[in-house]
Amino acid sequence: MTAPPAATAREQQLAQILLFITPAMFTTNMVMARATADFIPPVALAFWRWSGVFLVLALLCSRELWHHRAAIRADARQYLMLGFLGMVICGAGVYWGAASTTATNIGLIYATSPVIIILLSRIWFGEAMSLRQGLGTALALSGVLVIVLRGDIGLLLSLTFSLGDLLILIASVAWAVYAVLLKRWPSRLGINARLACITGAGALLLLPMLAVETVLTGAPALDGRTLLAIITLVIVPGIGAYGTYGYMTKHLGPSKTGLMLYLSPIYTALMAWALLGESFAFYHWIGSALVLPGLYLATHKPQPETA
Repeated sequence: MTAPPAATAREQQLAQILLFITPAMFTTNMVMARATADFIPPVALAFWRWSGVFLVLALLCSRELWHHRAAIRADARQYLMLGFLGMVICGAGVYWGAASTTATNIGLIYATSPVIIILLSRIWFGEAMSLRQGLGTALALSGVLVIVLRGDIGLLLSLTFSLGDLLILIASVAWAVYAVLLKRWPSRLGINARLACITGAGALLLLPMLAVETVLTGAPALDGRTLLAIITLVIVPGIGAYGTYGYMTKHLGPSKTGLMLYLSPIYTALMAWALLGESFAFYHWIGSALVLPGLYLATHKPQPETA
């Protein structure tokens, strides 16, 4: 077997580095969702977030989008499906669910996404998992469970489930399907141009929901804190997180990329410590000690020995 081109090797190395950066950007979304819950309704937050992402990317990729306009029309149904999964269910749906469930339950439920991604990848792509990758995945999942259960296995017996839990479960399944479809549906567009089409479709689907929400609850005030929150969501967990996720999916595949979700509980704890003054408990250290080497084993491919 011949060695991969140097450019491909560099792209894969960058994708592996991004595995440890992207979860922090996704975690910012949950922090902002909690911080804005009292002054921005969930659909409005999702709509303006993704509309902002679409506008920025459409401006940056205008020539590419115009050049491939026929292909975009041909793939419109795919973009609508990806927009529904990634922006409607994993946007407004998560904001709704987070209002009526606990952080422990969210972490535990979202920990199922990488497993669902692996199963779907095996079904649709026939992706095999080596013993090394299986061990790494098991270590990472164990680390997540240590964190979300706060080191107390007895919490499993006391967990209760609500409508919010159901919404988070639906969102975690939707994210897994979104991740796998990115790979299953290849595109002639670049990563940013493709994301522009997906977010545009998602914003379009959110528009009628926004109209209903506005009638029922009113529109958010367009003051400084609202604009700052939306700009943050557009740049960090919008363009940043989804863009790098698409890049990683392209170069590592959906199964390996999905494993980055195991880092979310660690990053959430770190952000809570840095921004909210919450303590970084002993079980966080234990979980980190399991998750980090687990991710390395699951995603790092040893270089073949040369004679």
